[in-house]
Amino acid sequence: MKVAIEVMGWIGAALILGSYALISTGKLRAESFTYQLMNVFGAAGFVVNSGWNGALPSAAMNVIWMCIGLYAPAPAAPAPQIAAQN
Repeated sequence: MKVAIEVMGWIGAALILGSYALISTGKLRAESFTYQLMNVFGAAGFVVNSGWNGALPSAAMNVIWMCIGLYAPAPAAPAPQIAAQN
């Protein structure tokens, strides 16, 4: 079990670092679904690893990181249209 937890943590690190490298080199855009997905799954790996190892501040931060990644690609509500006055 410990090895699986460590692997999840390393995969999480690779996903977050990979997404940062791809966005920094212009290969991904911050608005892309791929970038957000990499961050969500990367943070999930850190949550599992941090929680297992008792690093609760890190686990909490990564839960928030996941929430941001899940919220960011959600489409914004359309702005209300104001009727043109003639």
